[in-house]
Amino acid sequence: MLALALLLAGGAATGCGGRATTHHKPGTSHEQASGGVGTLLTATDATGHRLREVPAEGAPEVQLTVRPDSEDGWNLQLAVTNYRFTPDSTGGAALPGAGHAHLELDGRKLARLYGPWFHLPAAQVPEGTHTLTVRLYADDHTAWAVSGKPVEGTAQLTATAPGQPGGHSHGDTPPPGQTPAPGHTPPPGQTPAPEQADRTVTITVRDGKVSPAPARTELRRGERVALRVTSDRADTLHVHGYDKELALPAGQEATLILTADRTGLFEVETHESSLVLTQLLVR
Repeated sequence: MLALALLLAGGAATGCGGRATTHHKPGTSHEQASGGVGTLLTATDATGHRLREVPAEGAPEVQLTVRPDSEDGWNLQLAVTNYRFTPDSTGGAALPGAGHAHLELDGRKLARLYGPWFHLPAAQVPEGTHTLTVRLYADDHTAWAVSGKPVEGTAQLTATAPGQPGGHSHGDTPPPGQTPAPGHTPPPGQTPAPEQADRTVTITVRDGKVSPAPARTELRRGERVALRVTSDRADTLHVHGYDKELALPAGQEATLILTADRTGLFEVETHESSLVLTQLLVR
């Protein structure tokens, strides 16, 4: 009995199989599970996420570059140092130099980023001069910080009216007979042309409930599906496995068109409200 007790005690000390896990245990917070990575501060960033202080030497860094896209909007590049994107462990414990990023337009969150490139449609940027901000977060959603300030990068962006010098007219409705460019996201409230997608899934989110009830949408590999979502609160649509995101303005329909070029089962959910909208079953 004594030998058995010692054996069990040793197993409890090392965990299951002696392997560390990146995800926290039920009933514990992200901060409680993240161990001694940096120093968790009481201060928060502008969006309410607590800061995780790390020494300046070897700390994550990010620079943001914005380039006009030849078809619509802008292409954003995040050049990171001492940092890697870890979409597979989002929601787990804070690991050194790892996590994801948030994209903000004038302080308003547009999307969560899981890689160094992101396409920003012109329809999501009002006319005028704006400040884009990308901020680095750990997997537990705390913000990496140095000297009490979040690790972030900024860039200026000027959007002009369609047809004006420097503007992006590609966001307009195409002339009759012309099909919008593949991957084009129409402005909120605009119905995509039938040629853009083989299947259309229309979803409404209201008072924290999804209508119709979440179900599986079956697709053949190579088919294009249009996800048309209307949410009563501002949120972000995310397609797992494809790392596709779309800002959902409150009360306005937004459309994401996706080519199902990977087989498997992929969840479509909202970030802020954590609601599963549908599952894409691609065969």
